[in-house]
Amino acid sequence: MKHGKLGIGALLGGVVAAGALVMAPTAGAVTPDTATLSFDCGAFGSGTATLTATQDGTAATISVSTSAITSPINLSPNSVRSTLALTKNGSDTATFTGRSNPAIPAGSPVTTGPLNGTVAAGDSLEGKSLTVVVFGISVTCNATSAQLPGPFVF
Repeated sequence: MKHGKLGIGALLGGVVAAGALVMAPTAGAVTPDTATLSFDCGAFGSGTATLTATQDGTAATISVSTSAITSPINLSPNSVRSTLALTKNGSDTATFTGRSNPAIPAGSPVTTGPLNGTVAAGDSLEGKSLTVVVFGISVTCNATSAQLPGPFVF
């Protein structure tokens, strides 16, 4: 009789554990998590950018650091408004926006993010353009290279 109780207890424990796994939220994974590409910002310059992506379910963030734009003056934290446009699945556009940046000393490359956006499982995103607005001055940079090592896949 003891064996029967032990078997039922083990079976019940296994069912509870399996149910907990099914109900647990899944953490999203984006690959690659870091990529580079080149931008042309017209009269403001050109250079490379490093994009760093993270994902939590359908919410995603991308941070951008680029030598394509340098700050002419000291910029205080959270003073840069940015929009990163990415080609989504080859034809649509996804946008990531935010007003988050560290303090940026005069003459330093612009770093912005995390920029927030929404993704779905299987989305493939590749950098298309970056618009940065500082003190009402808007700078748009267009991608001039493919994203390496490849697009972000969520």
